[in-house]
Amino acid sequence: MAPQRTALHWVAIEPGTPDAWRFEEYEVAAPAPGEVTIRVRAAGVNPADAKHVASARPGVEFPAPIGYEVSGVVTAVGADTEIVTGPVAVGDEVIAFRVNGGYATELTVPAQKVLRKPAALTHAEAANLLLAGSTASAMLHAVDARPGETLLLHAASGSVGASVLQQAAARGIRIIGTASPARLDAVRRFGGVPVPYGEGLAGRIRAAMEEAGVETIDAALDAAGTAEATETSLALVGDRRRIVTIAAPRHAAEHGFQASSGSDPETARFRDAVRIRLVEAAERGDLVVPMAREYPLSQAPEALRFLAEGHPGGKIALVP
Repeated sequence: MAPQRTALHWVAIEPGTPDAWRFEEYEVAAPAPGEVTIRVRAAGVNPADAKHVASARPGVEFPAPIGYEVSGVVTAVGADTEIVTGPVAVGDEVIAFRVNGGYATELTVPAQKVLRKPAALTHAEAANLLLAGSTASAMLHAVDARPGETLLLHAASGSVGASVLQQAAARGIRIIGTASPARLDAVRRFGGVPVPYGEGLAGRIRAAMEEAGVETIDAALDAAGTAEATETSLALVGDRRRIVTIAAPRHAAEHGFQASSGSDPETARFRDAVRIRLVEAAERGDLVVPMAREYPLSQAPEALRFLAEGHPGGKIALVP
């Protein structure tokens, strides 16, 4: 019998904030057929990590390991196992997405959640590629974005916004993106037309449209979730079926436009389907992941506090 492997991970013993989580030792399961074990080099940090265990929710069992996406090195492979991108061996660099318990030094996961790591990205960047990237893809898909169109994007300087901008540019789609005055350059970096949010937003967007020679906004993507974002999208987009939010489901229900969530089975299937395309784009250098900070894994609560302050300026990674 193989010796038992131990590692460290963050776990929520009961519903609550990150301050109540525990960083403790646990036994890493040996990989069965269809599974691989990964030594984590970086874990992505996302708002959903804390929201998932903030309260008692259907389908969440406590104690609950934390974290959805990682980048690392394969340390063990189950019999007759391949990952999404093909054969895999001990020592391969990989990423994993929609896993359970990524805030760890090592973990065993289903191979169907694992892909090769894009060589062009660091582990910290790769650990933050797929959640934001697949969310961005799903938003563009939801509004049926087409080459030659102009879209409005709220929170364009955030992590999802940065991926939307890059994916849209690759498809010949123009983006007018709202952001704070301090973050307008982040929108310009990826080809967006930046507009500062705040009072009078719709008027500034119309002015930007006129300057760019754009007559209509074909669709709107909301990653901000504010009343201002909802009101502006409704004012500028005639077809409510072409408005989508990932941050204001109540506004969507009230006003009759779309809300996109990874918990929706159809959306989850779409996000899984685009993983290889996102990896390939990153490998070509066509999709980058702007980073803000790295924290030691032991400081996960501090990393989430920094994220919750808003406008981190890029993604955050936890490194062992």
